[in-house]
Amino acid sequence: MTPWIILALLFLLLSPLVWLRPSARQNARMNLRLEARRMGLAMHLARQDWPHWMPGPPPSPCPQYSRARRSGHADAWCYWQPEAGRWVSQWGEPCTDETLAQHLASLPADVYKIEADRQMIALYWGERGDAETLRRIAALLDALA
Repeated sequence: MTPWIILALLFLLLSPLVWLRPSARQNARMNLRLEARRMGLAMHLARQDWPHWMPGPPPSPCPQYSRARRSGHADAWCYWQPEAGRWVSQWGEPCTDETLAQHLASLPADVYKIEADRQMIALYWGERGDAETLRRIAALLDALA
């Protein structure tokens, strides 16, 4: 009887340690973020004020993947994806730049926003993809940088 009591006490003492172990989804996200660093992308969680017309509550803070822009870019733009494949400005107007629209069409459905200014280009992503999706995103950010 005493060994069973000792085993039960050990089990009760060690069971909270299982809660500290990351889940499979958390492991996948950590691996994606490490791979992004290897590809030269910066990643951090950024607070966002999402437009009221975005369907569903996008995450806040949201994972932001960014890359520095090359010199010579003076344009600044920002587009949201309220539904898969439809990119609009903050006023709900569709993207009119054909080259940019083709690039944006290649992004996954869980990319919420992409923006660029003179210094960097940033993409806000739900991280529901694999390493191949991340490679496509990195290639797009490199092409637009």
